[in-house]
Amino acid sequence: MRHLAMLLPVLAGLAAALGQAPWDMWFVALPGYALGIGLIARSRRPFLTGLGFGTAHFAIALHWIVEPFLVDAAATGWLAPVALVLVALGFGLFWGIAAALARRVAPGPVPVALMLVAVELLRSYLLTGFPWALPGHVLIGAPALPAATVAGAHGLGLAVLLGAAFLVSSGPVRRGVGAAVWALPFAVGMVLPSAVAPGPDAPVVRLVQPNAPQHQKWDPDFIYVFFRRGLEATAAAPEGRDPDAVVWPETSLPEILRHSDDVRPMISAASGGTPVVLGAQRYGEDRRPRNSLVVLTGEAGEIARVHDKYRLVPFGEYLPFEPLFEAVGVGALAAQLAGGYQPGDGPVLIDLPGVGPVLPLICYEAIFPQELRRLARPRAILHLTNDAWFGTFAGPQQHLALARLRAAESGLPLLRAANTGVSAVIDARGGVRAALGLGQAGHLDAAVPPALPPTPYWRTGDWSVLAFLVLLLAVSWRRGRAIPVAPAREGP
Repeated sequence: MRHLAMLLPVLAGLAAALGQAPWDMWFVALPGYALGIGLIARSRRPFLTGLGFGTAHFAIALHWIVEPFLVDAAATGWLAPVALVLVALGFGLFWGIAAALARRVAPGPVPVALMLVAVELLRSYLLTGFPWALPGHVLIGAPALPAATVAGAHGLGLAVLLGAAFLVSSGPVRRGVGAAVWALPFAVGMVLPSAVAPGPDAPVVRLVQPNAPQHQKWDPDFIYVFFRRGLEATAAAPEGRDPDAVVWPETSLPEILRHSDDVRPMISAASGGTPVVLGAQRYGEDRRPRNSLVVLTGEAGEIARVHDKYRLVPFGEYLPFEPLFEAVGVGALAAQLAGGYQPGDGPVLIDLPGVGPVLPLICYEAIFPQELRRLARPRAILHLTNDAWFGTFAGPQQHLALARLRAAESGLPLLRAANTGVSAVIDARGGVRAALGLGQAGHLDAAVPPALPPTPYWRTGDWSVLAFLVLLLAVSWRRGRAIPVAPAREGP
């Protein structure tokens, strides 16, 4: 019986993780969270119970973290299991700490839920932050997604965890409150007006997807195979109106930017002079490499604008503890140029001819909602990415889900060009209007959906959730001081 009790938090974490893409089983995840919170609240060892719950959750939700290490398996494959264990245990530790701290606030499931929300907020901002596989993300694949317009991912997470806590509390009234809290984001999602379809004069954008597997992307025998695919997709006849702009994915220029005088005119010739946005690698004035977005215009492929990626991927594009990892022969996995990438300045708005002002995000930058609120409101979000690093299953689908969440939070359409997929046009409620699936080569022509007025989340960000969380924790702490603490039940 004791062994079964120790297994229950793990099973709860596994169930909770199934709400993440690509499974989108929110109807399994919600009871999983309820079970996990209930077990923590009753446990004599809340830290270990929370640790088991969180570690199992992140081991499943983030299992794709091994994929970058397997691109060159002979050199870095040995790091794949190490990375998964460290990530699962590291993030699981947050949940263990939350469980232990909740007991100090007050007994019962509600403080556990509130502390989980608190540590997930912390995880989203601490150091560089990693807001991936959050509890609120289980509702991205549900009709509740448009409710993110009110309070973002952490608002959804608060509803998920607080509803779970009330459902496992004693008394029919509290359980009724839990059901109502769970139902709230679904109700908001259904009553919000649907996104408006693009009008007849909406700009048309062509998204190019060359489908270059990462292990072949920079192979000299394949580089120009993928480049020709991009040219053919760019030059293909449109089914309707001619595109107003063409977008290639991250790092799709086959040459360093300063050595691309021969290939840039080929791209502009294929587009017939239509502006082209594409990802490129370049060296800055300090002779350090950059992961960049470039706008080409004119018939000769003139460089009209360059923007450098400003949020780099730890261990992918730079090494936080460089001497330590270089000592064992490990470099930044995604840095193709010597020295690792250097961050640029950002975020910025760029004026995309034919479309208007857009907010460019390169790959990893799209997981950070706070970046959307630092500038004037654009016409759309432009996301260039290379998800080949994430494999062909959960990683790319979760990255797409986060792009949908950014659109719903901001009320802005999002145009996404992905090297291996999923390239997509996403409307201002987070709905996918058109998509080119994983592992396909080709192009997608789609009208840009209209933007909605600024959303509540656009105006307040995570401050509203933080204020509400502090208030609820204060109330729970005060009530906890007034109620004698009963001995915890036997459990894990």
